[in-house]
Amino acid sequence: MNDTKILLAGATGYLGRFITQELIDRAYEVKAVVRNKNKVKVAAPNLTIIEAEVTKPETLQGICNDVNTVISTVGITRQKDGLTYMDVDFQANANLIDEAKKCGVQKFIYISVLNGDKIRHTKGGEAKEKLGDYLKSSGLDYCIIRPNGFFSDMGDFLKMAKGGRIYLFGDGKLKLNPIHGKDLAKVVVDSIDQNEQEINVGGPDLFSQNEIAELALKACGKPVKIVHLPDWIRRFVLWIFRTFTNQKTYGPIEFFMTTMVMDMQAPQYGEHKLHDFFDQEVKRLEIN
Repeated sequence: MNDTKILLAGATGYLGRFITQELIDRAYEVKAVVRNKNKVKVAAPNLTIIEAEVTKPETLQGICNDVNTVISTVGITRQKDGLTYMDVDFQANANLIDEAKKCGVQKFIYISVLNGDKIRHTKGGEAKEKLGDYLKSSGLDYCIIRPNGFFSDMGDFLKMAKGGRIYLFGDGKLKLNPIHGKDLAKVVVDSIDQNEQEINVGGPDLFSQNEIAELALKACGKPVKIVHLPDWIRRFVLWIFRTFTNQKTYGPIEFFMTTMVMDMQAPQYGEHKLHDFFDQEVKRLEIN
């Protein structure tokens, strides 16, 4: 058994499940903080499940006792429960940082987003970067991991591909290298014993948006049909959503549409391939 005791928040999310398994496999003693124990699909002698709500600091009292390192993947990917980015990405994680300090935790690892400084003007980016600032000023040893998009995020390409056509803003030549959760989990767990305070990371293969669109269409058995839209349409759509909806509605759209017109290259890491993920997702959706 590894002597380092880890508290993992967000253990039932896409990335959290892979981190949980990676920690178990490396024999760390793990406390996993979840809202609902029934959502935990793994069991191990070195895994303890704790029910708590990170948005409610009173439920967190003492959870970091005897913990050396806290890892948080907590953040909104799809708006739900009426909570905002500031409620979850900032305040919930700030609650964890405060509790970690009270309990004498040595290190806090936070999973943020690549190019966060360039998207601070978005609701999602603002909350994540404010949390990063809070962590840096906390006095804790820290590591902020900034991944490129997850493979699961590329599902939006598959959704369009099922309809036979993919829409992109601009010429589709901007680059990105999304990363599989299993590969990212290894980076996160490796960082426990490393000294880097910020780590940018992406998957092993660098693609243009056009190339990802082609992969998605081929995975769905569709001919390659990509429509390139002028950027004024994107800006107009964002204006409409910002003007006539609340941030719970426009937040995820704003985040996605902003990163879609940015170069999102990151240091390349891992072994999982995007085309394999697309093929598996198409088969899974067909079965379901």
